[in-house]
Amino acid sequence: MRKSIPKISCQLVVLLASALLVPTSNAFSVPSSRRSSPVSVRSVISKSPLLPCQRSRGGLPLLSTVATTTIAEDAVPSESTPSSGSTLSNFTKNVTKFFMVAFIATVALGFISSLSIIRLLGVLRIGSETRRQKWALSTGQFVARWALRLIPFCKVDVITDKDAPSYKNPEPSIWVCNHMSMLDVFILLAKDLAMRGKNKRPIKVVYWKQLEDNPFTKILFRQSGFIPIDMVANKPGETNEYDRKSFKSFLKSSKQAFEDGFDVGVLPEGQLNPTPEKGLLPVFSGAYTLARMSKRPIQMMALHGVNQLWHPNDGFEVGDMNVTGRHIKMRLYPFGRKYESDEDFKATFSAVVGHFGKYGTDIEDLDQWLDGSKWKEIEMERKSLAAKKAQEQFHRGLLARRIADEKKESELNLQQQE
Repeated sequence: MRKSIPKISCQLVVLLASALLVPTSNAFSVPSSRRSSPVSVRSVISKSPLLPCQRSRGGLPLLSTVATTTIAEDAVPSESTPSSGSTLSNFTKNVTKFFMVAFIATVALGFISSLSIIRLLGVLRIGSETRRQKWALSTGQFVARWALRLIPFCKVDVITDKDAPSYKNPEPSIWVCNHMSMLDVFILLAKDLAMRGKNKRPIKVVYWKQLEDNPFTKILFRQSGFIPIDMVANKPGETNEYDRKSFKSFLKSSKQAFEDGFDVGVLPEGQLNPTPEKGLLPVFSGAYTLARMSKRPIQMMALHGVNQLWHPNDGFEVGDMNVTGRHIKMRLYPFGRKYESDEDFKATFSAVVGHFGKYGTDIEDLDQWLDGSKWKEIEMERKSLAAKKAQEQFHRGLLARRIADEKKESELNLQQQE
């Protein structure tokens, strides 16, 4: 009980701070000039957990049909997600943007409050560093969860299987997810409890080290124990260039995270995907490498529709945000798997998570992908085609040799006749 007192105190203080920031119901009737004013959120996100999702660099990189449970908490009436364009009125867009910024500000300030308290506990030497990191993560989830309940600017459907063994008794794992918006981290924090349950293991996320240029994010990431990796700055959709020297430190930090009771979260695309409707960006094999070295399974989760609230190509000004939908879907797949190869992991992640990110529904042959039988089938077909191709090349070679021999024999006969 004594060990939980600092954590509970942090959460009570943060909840009070968050409640003071919640806009009242008459916010829907604010003057039009106020709704359309170019409010900047750059100062908000520069001091919030949004930044690791803005330029996250984690791409170092189910058998029978499961009965899924859809949890639609914090739901608000919303239109169906459009595949292109927007069916939302200008008024709805402006209201959504207003409340989204209020949500971000609430979470950011909540983090500031919690980090201050937890930092003070560190100065007073209360609790170990590992325990303080877990307090920071659980408090961040608490803040985001309540902020979304108090400011329901979107509808979130969580699809998970509460009867799955991994839900009731989670094992140490590598977590992977697609990445389509700077809002991803907020939604994942807010819905982590609904998606992974009370027995979930805390996750340390891999992030781009250059984000530490901001003093606040440097404190946030280090205090939460997140794992940095170096790479060259680029825009969403551009090729990643990693600093291979940082991999050794990355692997060491990941190993320590497992020993301390954490899981590790990786974004295999390595950056924001500006076109999730076309599928995933090229998938990196870092998650597979880490899973193979640590002998742990990889568990997948997927997001859909977050980019319709804040697209990767949108700016930091509210006026630059083009809201085209308010319906988000999240999917947690029943259990993890130890993949046979990096190609197995890349193909499965691209097919399963890419399909959900694109359509918001499970791929038709989901069970076969999750248990690995689909990949084995593809491998067998590939080997069969390769063998057939090799056989065809062998026969073509024999035919070419026979034609050449016949030509030489014909030439010799002609010479003898002459």
